[in-house]
Formats: sequence, structure tokens, C-alpha cells
Amino acid sequence: MGKLISGIQQVGIGVPDVHRAWSWYRKAFGIDVRMFEEKAEAALMKSYTGNEVQTRHAALALHMAGGGGLEIWQFTSRKPQPASFIPKLGDTGVFVLKVKCQDAKEMLEMQKARGLDVKGQVKQRSDGSSHYYMNDPHGFWFEVVESNEWFGPTNFGGGVGGAVLGVSDIDRAIKLYGGVLGYDRVVQDDTKIFEEWSDLPGGSERYRRVILKRLEPSKGPFSELLGSGELELVQALDREPKAIYSDRFWGDLGFIHLCFDVRNMKDLEVELTAAGYPFTVDSSNSFDMGEASGQFSYIEDPDGTLIEFVETHKIPIVKKIGWFVDVRKRAQEKPLPKWMLRLLAINRIKD
Repeated sequence: MGKLISGIQQVGIGVPDVHRAWSWYRKAFGIDVRMFEEKAEAALMKSYTGNEVQTRHAALALHMAGGGGLEIWQFTSRKPQPASFIPKLGDTGVFVLKVKCQDAKEMLEMQKARGLDVKGQVKQRSDGSSHYYMNDPHGFWFEVVESNEWFGPTNFGGGVGGAVLGVSDIDRAIKLYGGVLGYDRVVQDDTKIFEEWSDLPGGSERYRRVILKRLEPSKGPFSELLGSGELELVQALDREPKAIYSDRFWGDLGFIHLCFDVRNMKDLEVELTAAGYPFTVDSSNSFDMGEASGQFSYIEDPDGTLIEFVETHKIPIVKKIGWFVDVRKRAQEKPLPKWMLRLLAINRIKD
């Protein structure tokens, strides 16, 4: 079968308080289903945490209408640090997280009705869909963007639909993201000052912007739930970019990694190593998050941005009765039954 990348599983977000942050993300985006929550040591990540083992509290949250999740991550052994500068578009790393919606104007009005102070304005993208940008209470940037890729119905919001990554050389970055990782359809490639970015830091500057999607539909156990998503690569042309996580730890404040759901980790490792991106972290066999288990690994993209891969082995369907599904015992390219995944809604957090 070879390696299989199903889509964006989650984006990690370093925050000062897991529960307070997740409460806001539920209110803002409706991402309210808990896949796991655990306090533990991050022993395998010490090369990115000052060569010391740090402890953390993490929760993985999903939206049952579809899309990737949020891994909401808090240090418990140290105070998480912000960037020493105000990151701008094109600074290397994950700068904006994309969240799906069905109707951008309606979503914005619903957020305001929920008491959120959203200053973004709805604008049209080059593909005809509408979107807007907004901040969370930590100052992290989100793009709420219309999508036609859904797992199920939604009354409010959606899951993660992609990310905006700053890169220093788009042509080099495309060889990784568009090559090995399979986001091989270029839907936009423009160089100019983008009016729709006028409210973002650095938005008045000139950039090259490439949006990547996938030519072939996603496959794998969680492909229908996660969807394919999109990656937006941004290269600053008027200045040298800074690294958003320069002189900081993985887990500090901001978007700490971009994670893909995969099958057949060994073949993926061979292909990435041949392309010049060896694993820098590898759990080797199976990690256990208490409620879910699998194998994870990390690479660095050409600018050092951390990319995670997770091959899920076991997930809780109905935790209260001890019903877990071992994904390894099922056909690797075939999606899990929708009725089974919909039972994850039992783990919804209600405010």
C-alpha cells in the first residue's frame, strides 16, 4: 500500500490555560468533542524543550461536522513564553489556523450573538468562497473560511480546514508539502500586495502566496471525518522573515505544530528520509495517551517548522463502557463507518 496521508489531523496550540482556552474555542468555533485529555511528561520532545523533560496538560478536541482538531497544549512545569516580537505574515511557522464554516456572514453574526468581539470583515477569496480573519484571546490568528467538505451537519462552526504557513522559499517548500505530503494541486499562485490581508500584521507588504489542495480524494480510516483541507504557503518578498519559534520551546504560546493523520509510518519515514527530511522525533512503537494510542513522529520543514505525523492504533468510541476500536485490524484505506465515528459525539463537552 505504501504510505497514506489522510489529511490534517490537528494543529497544536500552546496556551497558558487548557480549560479556559478550550472554553473559548467551543464558544467561537463549536469544537467541543474530547478525543483525549491527559497530564503527563513530554519526554520524547526534550530536544525541543531545552533538553529537559517538561510536563504538560493536553486535550484533543474535534468538531463532529468534520475537519481536523485542536490539540490544546499547556506546560505545567514552566510558564509558556510568547514570541519576543509581533509575528507577521511570512514569518516562518504556522501563522494562521483555518476553521471551516458553511456561511461566513452567518458565522460572523452568530459569533457576535455569542458575545465575541470579532473585528474581521467578510471578504471573497479568489475561488469565490467567503472568509474573514479574527483573533483569539491570546492574539493568535484564525481564518474562518467557507467549505463544501463536511462529514455531517452543523448548526455552528466546523473543524480545522487548513493552515497558513510562512516559508522563506516557496519553491523549496512545495517539494515537501506538494510532493511527499501530497498537497499537489496548486489552486492559487500570486505575487502582489493582497488587499484582504490589510488587517493582518505585515498585510501591507508584498508576498508570494500559494494555496495547495489535493488532486485525489483522501483515503484512510478517518479520511471522511478529517477531510483533505488546504495548505497556504506565504513568502515575504520585502524583508527577511523571522522564525516564530526562534529561541522558544515547542509548547510555548502559539501554533506549535501541524499534524497529519497517516497510515504505514515506516514507508513514510523511508520516503521522507530520501527527500531530506528524516524523523527528528519517533515514538517507535505505540504511545498511550490514556484514552487513545498510536505512533507519532516529527520532522522539520525547510524552515524548521515542526510537522507531526500520527498513526492511530486505538481510539475510544464509547469510553464509559470501555468500547475502543483497534484501527490496525481494519482495512487501512477504507473509512471507518460513519455511524461508528458519530458515536464520538457522546464525548461532547457541554457548557
